Amino acid sequence: MVALPNGKKPVGCKWVYTIKYKTDGSIEKYKVRLVVEGFTQTYGVDYMETFAPVAKINTARMILSLAANYDWNLQQFDVKNAFLHGVIEEEIYMELPPGYGGKTTASTVCKLKKILYGLKQSPRVWFGRFSKVMIGLGFKQSQGDHTLFNKHSKSRGVTMVVVLCG
Repeated sequence: MVALPNGKKPVGCKWVYTIKYKTDGSIEKYKVRLVVEGFTQTYGVDYMETFAPVAKINTARMILSLAANYDWNLQQFDVKNAFLHGVIEEEIYMELPPGYGGKTTASTVCKLKKILYGLKQSPRVWFGRFSKVMIGLGFKQSQGDHTLFNKHSKSRGVTMVVVLCG
């Protein structure tokens, strides 16, 4: 938490509550998430770019077809809270969350260090970090579909490992 610098405007935020149900209709868990009101962001001030590539359906079909024809083992995973792992490049200030009970002055805001849901640049920042990690692990990014990464490893008995995200 910091004092809002002169000339800066904080973005708002709100709590979003969700109830997750089991297949039988009983309550499995209650979820709450802090979401930034990204619609209040200003281009050139709070964000510069929002574009993030999305997996092409033809790429997914091709991978599934190759896996079926060559009897490849397919694995799938989902990154929980993916957007929360991106590091912010811009200087963004957020109003204190509703219900914050700490003692503060009227100009106290949160200076964001990481991405939160709702920010316009969240998908781009997440994909940028994901790409760096995959390339750091030796994967090569496809030029035809930037969401496709592959790695050849003959030492492990695997000729190709494919990761598709989006």
